[in-house]
Amino acid sequence: MVQEQLKPRGIHDDRVLAAMTKVPREEFVPENLRAQSYADNAIPIGHDQTISQPFIVAFMTEQLHPQPTDRVLEIGTGSGYQTAVLAELVKDVYTIEIIEPLAKDASARLARLGHNNAHVKIGDGYQGWPEVAPFDSIIVTCAPDKVPQPLTQQLKEGGRMIIPVGTGLDQQLFLLEKKEGQVAERAILPVRFVQMAGEAAKK
Repeated sequence: MVQEQLKPRGIHDDRVLAAMTKVPREEFVPENLRAQSYADNAIPIGHDQTISQPFIVAFMTEQLHPQPTDRVLEIGTGSGYQTAVLAELVKDVYTIEIIEPLAKDASARLARLGHNNAHVKIGDGYQGWPEVAPFDSIIVTCAPDKVPQPLTQQLKEGGRMIIPVGTGLDQQLFLLEKKEGQVAERAILPVRFVQMAGEAAKK
């Protein structure tokens, strides 16, 4: 996966590549689909959700410039794979999942695999996690129509957020950076993610 999918497509951060090598992706894929664990595509995990393709996980992680002292917020835990990759790279990962069975399964899976710095919350990620904000970086793995204001407010000065924005086939991955209280954003990659549920779906 690392040699054939990630490096040839421009993933070069050694720490990110090491984390992608270490985390056993098959642990986060349904048993009947484990033969596809390292394929270069998204895989269904139930509840109309997916685990993102390895390249997208690595790309989004690299864009955050993760540091060992960082506290990261993740919106959309899913099966916990992206969470586990981040947990290898930063001090703490706070992750929110709106679908209760997925959140409970991911929490148990992360604990079993020794990721004790991953903190899972059941809830609507649109509002972020204000009780433990601010965050050095934020990663969103479901697409709202526009960037939720609560998330930009919970981003530290100098922080980075990676988030897909749009609907259906018309989505772009945006990188946001907060500098001097202002948030600059730019589109960096066309993507396709599941839509953000909860409050985002009502707006």
